[in-house]
Amino acid sequence: MTQAVNASSTVFLLDVDNTLLDNDRFASDLRAHLVQQFGQEECDRYWSVYEQLRDTVGYADYLGALQHFRRDQDARPGLLATSAWLLDYPFEEQVFPHALSTIEALNTLGRAVILSDGDIVFQPHKIDRSGIYGAVRGEVLIFVHKELSLDAMQARYPAQHYVMVDDKPNLLAAMKRSLGDKLTTVFVRQGHYAAKADLASIHPAPDHTIDTIGDLKALAATLVSGVAVSSA
Repeated sequence: MTQAVNASSTVFLLDVDNTLLDNDRFASDLRAHLVQQFGQEECDRYWSVYEQLRDTVGYADYLGALQHFRRDQDARPGLLATSAWLLDYPFEEQVFPHALSTIEALNTLGRAVILSDGDIVFQPHKIDRSGIYGAVRGEVLIFVHKELSLDAMQARYPAQHYVMVDDKPNLLAAMKRSLGDKLTTVFVRQGHYAAKADLASIHPAPDHTIDTIGDLKALAATLVSGVAVSSA
C-alpha cells in the first residue's frame, strides 16, 4: 500500500508533455529518424500503429508501438537502431526554458508533484532522463488516465488546495468538475493540443491561462497567497 506523504497546504500538480517538456519536438525528431531508417511509407505505418495502440490502451506508448511495428518484418537492423534511439534520446535538451527553476520555486511555496499519464516504462524514463524527476524530488505519479485517478492522487498527497497545470484544457475541465473549488486549473498554451484548443467550448474554462511554463512562477505566488487568505 502506498504511504501518503505529509500534508501540504498547496500541491502543484504538473503535467509533463508539452507542459514541462517539448514533446512535439521529440515526435518530430522521431519522425525524421523513422524516415531515415525505413522510408516515409514505413514511418507513416509506425504512426498508424501508434494511433491504434493509443486508442486501445488510452495513452501514448512509443515503445509498444515499435513492438507492434516490428511484427511482420523483424529482421531489419533499423529496428535495433530505433530502440536505442528512443532510449538514448536527450530529453534533457527538450525541457522548456525556466521549467526546472519554476519547479524549484514551486517547492518553496508548497509541493511540486508530477501528475502524468502514459506507459509505465518509457514515460518514467523520459521524466528521469530530462532531469524533471530530480527537480520534483522523486514526487511522480503516472496513471493511465490521470483525470480518473484523483482519489489516489489525494490519498498520496493530501493538501488543503491543489493547482493543476496542463496543456490540455479538456483534462483541466474534467478535474475541475471532480474537485471543484479545491482545485485551481492553469492552462499553459504550449504544444499542438493547446494550439488547437477551443476554450469557448470547454466548461468549466481554465481558471488561469499562461503562455509559457516560466509564467507560472509569478502566478503561483499569487495563488498561494489567495489560499492563505481564504483559510485565515
